[in-house]
Amino acid sequence: MDYEIMMNGNVRIGQFAPDFEAETTQGPIKLVDYRGKWIVLFSHPGDFTPVCTTEIIGFAKANTYFENLNTKLIGLSVDSNASHLAWLNNIYKKTGTIVPFPIIADRNGEIARKYGMIANDISKTETVRNVFIIDDKGVVRLILIYPMQVGRSIPEIIRAVEALQTADNCKAATPLNWTPGNPVIQPAPTTFEGLQKRQEEIRENRNGMSWYLSFKDASNCESNGKKC
Repeated sequence: MDYEIMMNGNVRIGQFAPDFEAETTQGPIKLVDYRGKWIVLFSHPGDFTPVCTTEIIGFAKANTYFENLNTKLIGLSVDSNASHLAWLNNIYKKTGTIVPFPIIADRNGEIARKYGMIANDISKTETVRNVFIIDDKGVVRLILIYPMQVGRSIPEIIRAVEALQTADNCKAATPLNWTPGNPVIQPAPTTFEGLQKRQEEIRENRNGMSWYLSFKDASNCESNGKKC
C-alpha cells in the first residue's frame, strides 16, 4: 500500500483505490470484486439524519442510471449494520423506496480513515460527504467532498461519470458544462504540421476557435460496448 495513504488517508486522483473487505447491508463485499465496473463510493455522516436520508433516497432512485453506465453505488458510514438496516427499513415503510446498493458498516472507521473521509476539524468520528469515482480498472478518477450541511447533486455525479467515460472512449476532454450528446474537445496537435492541418480543419468545419481548441462529435465513440 502507498505509504502516504497508510499514514494520512490521502487518496489522490490517479492512484489505485485502496482495497477493503467490509460488512454491508447486502452481505460482505470486497472492492476488488467489482473490478470491471465503475464505482461511486460515497460516505454519509449518519443514519436517521435528514440530509443523508434525502441523499440515500435520491441515490436509490438514480440507481438505474448508474447501472446503465456500468457503475456500482456503494455507501458508507460508521454506523452499525443493524442501524443501516433499520434506517433502510424505515425509508421503505415511509416512502416505498428500496435501496438497491450496499451500505458499508465501517464501525471502527478503518475504511473511512484509509480514504480520508473523516475531517478531524469537523468531527473525529463522523464522515463528511465524500464521493470517489473509481474506474473499471480500480483507479480513482474523481474526488468530491461536501460538508455535512450540504447535500450532494446526484445529477452532477452522473454527469461526471459520463464525462469521464466519454473522455476515455473518445480520447478527448470535455468542456465547461458538458452534458451527454455535446461535442468533446480534441487533443491539441503536437507538431507544426498537425497545427496547420487542425487550422485547415477548423476553417472547413467551423468546429473550433483555434488549433489548440477544437471540437469533435462524440456520437461515434464506444462506451461500455454501446454508442456514447
